[in-house]
Amino acid sequence: MVDFENKPNYDIHDLQKLMRFLRSPDGCPWDAEQTHESIRRNLLEEAYEAAEAIDTGNQNNLREELGDVLLQVVFHADISEQAGGFDFSQIVDALCKKLISRHPHVFGDEKANDSTESLAFWEDIKREEKQTETVHEEMRSIAISLPALWRAEKIQKKAAEVGFDWKDYKGALTALRSEIDELEDAMEDATASISDTAEENETDKTNDAFSKVTMELGDIFFSAVNISRFFGIDPEEALTFSSEKFIERFRKVETAALDAGFRLEEMSLDEMEALYQKAKLEE
Repeated sequence: MVDFENKPNYDIHDLQKLMRFLRSPDGCPWDAEQTHESIRRNLLEEAYEAAEAIDTGNQNNLREELGDVLLQVVFHADISEQAGGFDFSQIVDALCKKLISRHPHVFGDEKANDSTESLAFWEDIKREEKQTETVHEEMRSIAISLPALWRAEKIQKKAAEVGFDWKDYKGALTALRSEIDELEDAMEDATASISDTAEENETDKTNDAFSKVTMELGDIFFSAVNISRFFGIDPEEALTFSSEKFIERFRKVETAALDAGFRLEEMSLDEMEALYQKAKLEE
């Protein structure tokens, strides 16, 4: 049994020491085998779990989940250090320097009268650091690994900053309706493509017709995000709300069916739809 020092309280240095030991030959084989790529998803999942703790207002969960996020940072730092790259101290050093640099109204001679001006300083310095000189370069710099709805919102905001935007939500709504029409045309073409290949019992979903459906569906999502932006609505939160609402309605449908002595698999679509509409009315 490993004799790791037991203490009433641990600090960040203890965490680094513990991680270093776990990834040593005498530590945990799984921890030692991990790479930046293998635990990439862990970092994302822990961040989302921390976000859920914030949403639910559970402080105990938030403390634990933030610890899990920190663990991922220390994990990646140790992987890099063992490979001869940056270490945890360099992460902290770079972060502190960034915070000082991007707050010239706090640590320099600039003045910010409100949070809007403060954010403007941050964004201007960020552009200088990333050496983005054009708007499309700024758009490209938005991480593609972001949730697609959030990334679309950030891209649209960049365009809006230079005046490339609808005057109000009505223009965005008209664009959404146009995209729906284009999707309908693409779906009809894709359906015809299915009919053409039916004799061969094979449907090529990589052909142009299906690619068009994918593109038009994406345009609908992009246009819907535009509408959410006009009303200051987080598109991810809106979709999450709708998903939760659907689950609750479906729970009522399933409960009503079971109370009547039926499983959903035994019911017709019309029967289930009637129960679903009833669940909506009960709201």
